[in-house]
Amino acid sequence: MQILDSIQGPSDVKALTPAQLGQLGQEIRKFLVDNVSRTGGHLGPNLGVVELTIALHRIFDSPADSLVFDTGHQSYVHKLLTGRKDFALLRQENGLSGYPSRSESPHDIVENSHASTALSWADGIARAKQLRHDPHCAVAVIGDGAMTGGMAWEALNNIAEDPSRPVVIVLNDNGRSYAPTVGGIVRRFEGARKLDAVRVNRNYEAFMDWTKKALQDAGAPGKMAYGALHSIKRGVKDIFVDAGIFDSLGLKYVGPVDGHNIEELEEALTLAKEYGGPVVVHAITEKGRGYKPAEEDVADRFHAIGKIHPETGLPIAPARFGWTSVFAEQILKTAYENPKIVGITAAMLRPVGLGPFADEFPDRVIDVGIAEQHAITMAAGLGYQGMHPVVALYATFLNRGFDQMLMDVALHKAPVTFILDRAGITGDDGPSHNGMWDLSLAAMIPNLATGCPRDGERLRELVQEACHTESPTLVRYPKGEVPQEIEAVRRFDGGDILFESTTDTSPRVAVVAVGAMANTCLEAARQAGDLNVSVIDPRWVLPVSDSLVDYLAGFDRIVCAEDGLVDGGVGSEIELALERAGRPLPVVKIGIRREFLAHAARPAIQEAEGMTSADIARAIRSPAEVHETTLRSVQ
Repeated sequence: MQILDSIQGPSDVKALTPAQLGQLGQEIRKFLVDNVSRTGGHLGPNLGVVELTIALHRIFDSPADSLVFDTGHQSYVHKLLTGRKDFALLRQENGLSGYPSRSESPHDIVENSHASTALSWADGIARAKQLRHDPHCAVAVIGDGAMTGGMAWEALNNIAEDPSRPVVIVLNDNGRSYAPTVGGIVRRFEGARKLDAVRVNRNYEAFMDWTKKALQDAGAPGKMAYGALHSIKRGVKDIFVDAGIFDSLGLKYVGPVDGHNIEELEEALTLAKEYGGPVVVHAITEKGRGYKPAEEDVADRFHAIGKIHPETGLPIAPARFGWTSVFAEQILKTAYENPKIVGITAAMLRPVGLGPFADEFPDRVIDVGIAEQHAITMAAGLGYQGMHPVVALYATFLNRGFDQMLMDVALHKAPVTFILDRAGITGDDGPSHNGMWDLSLAAMIPNLATGCPRDGERLRELVQEACHTESPTLVRYPKGEVPQEIEAVRRFDGGDILFESTTDTSPRVAVVAVGAMANTCLEAARQAGDLNVSVIDPRWVLPVSDSLVDYLAGFDRIVCAEDGLVDGGVGSEIELALERAGRPLPVVKIGIRREFLAHAARPAIQEAEGMTSADIARAIRSPAEVHETTLRSVQ
C-alpha cells in the first residue's frame, strides 16, 4: 500500500516519519503527472510545492490555522493531503475544482483565483482571530509573481502595523508567476536565490560540516575560529539576502529556505508559528520539480496543460489554430506598419499573444507583472505622449482595472486598445475565470467602442481598425479554436447581415449575433422554419450606433444573443437605444444570468443558460417559447 493511500487528512501527514515523508513526496509527484496528464490542469505549479505543502500541514493545524493559497492553482497537493484523491474529473462537471473550493472541504478558504489577494484575506482572518481570542494563525502562501501586485503591498503595510497579529506569510519564490517574474521589487529577492544555490549545495554543506568538526576538535581556539567563521557565513548571508523590504515594514524574516527540504521548511515554519506575530518565510522552490519535461520547458514549466502523454509531456491532440494565434499575427503586422503601437501585458506575455511582437520589437512590449491597474493607467500616459498602447489581458482580469479604464483612459479619451482573450464562457477554470463581465462593464464606460469578432478575419479587421482609432477601443474574443469564416450577405453602416429570409411573412424578427454567438444564431435561424428572419453582426457592438437602431426599427421584435451577462449587456443597450430613439421594440435577451458559474464544459454551461441554437430558435418563433432559463432575463 502506498503512503498516499493512507492519507485522509492532515493528522495522517503529521504521523509520518522523515523517511516516509520523502516517499510521500515521490508518490504525490507521480500521482500528479499520471492524473493531470489525463485531464489537463496546472501541473508545474503543483510539482513545485510538494514539500512545502507537506511541511505546512505538519506544522499548522488546518482548518483551525487558516491556510490561504494565493491564486490557488497550486492547491492540488493540498487537496491530496486533505483527503481528496479522486482526480478523474478534475476541472470537469461534478469533479474537483482546479482551485480551492469551500464546497469540497473545510480546509479550503479562498475560491477567488485572481492573484495578489491572499495577504489581504490573511490580514482579515487574523484580525478576526485576535478579536475572538483565537490562538490560531492565518497562513498566506503567495508566489513571488503575485508580489508584483500592488494589493499585496497594501496588505503588507497593514499586517505590519500590529506586531502581535498572527500572520505567517510564506513566499513561494520560484522566480516565476506564469513566466519568469519581472519588476524591480522581485529583483530584491535575487540575491537570496543566488546565495541559496550555494547554501543548499551538498558539497558546500559537507565542507561546512567538515570544517566545524575539524575546528571544534582543535579545542578552544578551534571553537573560537569556527564561531568567527559561522558569524562570517551569517554576515555574508545578511549582505546578499536583502530583507530590507520586509525589515522596513517591521516584519520578521526567515530565509531563504530550501523549499524542497522538508526538515528546513519545518524548522522555519515552526519558528514563524511560535513567534506569535507577522513573519515572512522565504522558500526557494522550483516550478515543475521532479518531472523532466517540465524542468526542461523554460517557457512556462508546464504551468497549465491540456491532456498530454505523461512519458514525454507531448500533447495528445496538438492544439489547433486558435483565436490568440490570429491576434498574435495581426498585432505583429500592425506593429510593423505603425511604430506608435506598444504592447502591454500583465504577466501573461505569450498566453495573450504578445510573444511574437516582443520577440521582434522587445523595446515596444511591456510586461508589468500582475498589475493590471498600473498597466492601464500607464497606457493612458503612453497615449498622452502620442503612442497607441494595446493592453492584452484575459477578459476576467480586466475587472481588476475597471476604475483605471474608466477614469484614466475613458475620461481622457486616451487612444488605448484593450484586447481581451478568453472572453465569455471559458468553463473548466470555474467562476473566477469566466470572462463574462466585460461587456456589461464596457457598456457603462463613455467613449469606449467595443468590438466582437465572429471569426478570425473579423478579428484581424477589428484589431486593425482599433489601432487606427484615436480614442479608447476594446476587442474581445473567446477561448479555443477559430470557426470557419462567416461571410456577410451584405454590409451596412451598422454592421454585417449574415442571413436574410426569403419569405415576406410576418412578424419580422432581427437576430443580433454578438461575436462568437454568430454560428449559433445562424443555426437557430435555419431551425426557426419559414419565418421572416435576419441575422445581424454589428461588429462594433457598443455603444449601439444610430445606424443599427435605424435598421432594427424596421423589425417587429429582436432577439439578441451574447456570450456575456444578460443584465447590462448588448441586448439591454439595444433595448435602451430603441427606447431613447422613440422606437421601442420587444427585445429577447439571451446570454448568461447574473450568477457565478460552476466549472463545467462550455456546451454544458450554454445549455444550462439557455444559449443553444434551439433556445434561440424558440425565441425567434415566439418569446413565449423561450427556454425557462432565458425567460428570467426577458423584460
